[in-house]
Amino acid sequence: MKKIILFTSFIAGTLLPVSCNQSTPVKSNEDKQISANPIPAQFDLDDLKRRTFDFFWKESDPVTGLIEDRVPNRQFSSIAATGFGLSAYIIGVDNGYVTRQEAAEKVLTLLQFLWNAPQDSAMAGITGYKGYYYHFLDMKTGHRYKNVELSTIDTGLLMAGILSVMEYFNGDNALEAEIRDLADKLFLRVEWDFFLNDTPALSMGWFPDKGFLGSEWVGYNEAMVLLVMALGSPTHPIPEVCWERWTDTYDWGEYYGYEHVNFGPLFGHQYSHMYIDFRGIYDDYMSEKGIDYFENSRRATYANRAYCVANPMGFKDYSDTIWGLTACDGPGYLEKMIEGKMVKFGGYSARGASLVHARDDGTMAPTAAGGSIPFAPEICLPALEAMFNKYTGKLYGEYGFLDSFNPTFVYGEGNEDGWFDDDYLGIDQGAIIVMLENHQSGLIWNLMKQNKYIVSGLKKAGFKGGWLEL
Repeated sequence: MKKIILFTSFIAGTLLPVSCNQSTPVKSNEDKQISANPIPAQFDLDDLKRRTFDFFWKESDPVTGLIEDRVPNRQFSSIAATGFGLSAYIIGVDNGYVTRQEAAEKVLTLLQFLWNAPQDSAMAGITGYKGYYYHFLDMKTGHRYKNVELSTIDTGLLMAGILSVMEYFNGDNALEAEIRDLADKLFLRVEWDFFLNDTPALSMGWFPDKGFLGSEWVGYNEAMVLLVMALGSPTHPIPEVCWERWTDTYDWGEYYGYEHVNFGPLFGHQYSHMYIDFRGIYDDYMSEKGIDYFENSRRATYANRAYCVANPMGFKDYSDTIWGLTACDGPGYLEKMIEGKMVKFGGYSARGASLVHARDDGTMAPTAAGGSIPFAPEICLPALEAMFNKYTGKLYGEYGFLDSFNPTFVYGEGNEDGWFDDDYLGIDQGAIIVMLENHQSGLIWNLMKQNKYIVSGLKKAGFKGGWLEL
């Protein structure tokens, strides 16, 4: 059956369709790509890390350096996935997958393209504006894809990846010196304050024909790292009051036995932590609560799992080892009555469970557990292993874990044993490889602790203690 891709955009901490056909056909498992490399008989973290790295290494354009949003259904580049890819290259070098020279050359190709690509307020034929980049870019030309927005969070995640390579490639040769120079210039060019639009909160996006989106980045969600970088910019900073505005809108409460700042999809508890080690550092809000943001994400991870164990909707296979709700692909739009309850299955959406956001149609994603490994390895690693073992040949392939699966969805040809995605998504792959490496070695965390813009931004937000005071 034909697969329809849903173009997505970060809106209010969730991912909403920019182009969404409500009559989207149900997707099947036909034509799933299986790796030419033999799948190991047992779950192996080293194998997972290498395959996930291969996504970024193999799915980048040799001319622009941009990385695909998803494969095998390739359509455009995601600038957030491209930022994650830069950090993945570092991980590849440290793990011996590629040489430092190979990675440096690949990084430089991308940074040169980003620096030289057209920045303008025109509707088409451009890549970005005021140092920001459009959410999705054409893989070959690098120009804005259709009518997507100039994106604050996606640019932020791209810049986080750029700062990670700026710190890593510290050699005294010309190649690495140029990487550092371009990375610095790209960061300093971003006019973070442009997106304030005369308010104390960053707008989520801007269109050349319609102006700013009405939605703003207020807490709590994945945008902490965005605000930290915007505060830390020496050229176009946002005022410190923006962090107060951010924390003033938190939703603190108990969910399934865990008190924390709530946000439903787990990616919101993961993305900023990919780049900032929040262990032992506190802003005023968390000082009053007596925990740090790392502990907050640990509690959110446990609450997500506890919801799945309780399984209030009665979906198939939910358990203490098969769990994980976050933004991901879904089987398609269909309504079915299941055990007396109407279930509305969906396509790509921000699934999650919390006091403020509960969206569940039986679809789970390996990145929910994979991106939370440092917070709770004792439950996240067994979850990945259980998914690998239970769904052998359906959920794990060329680039590691496919994006998502829904054992309850048995409708349509090829879905007799449940629905399994046929795509790998760059942003979800990135959370897995970066957080796995942070758990094992702290590589990306330790690099970012050295970055003067990150350190400055954290201090302006009022963070104190721990490694910030060493």
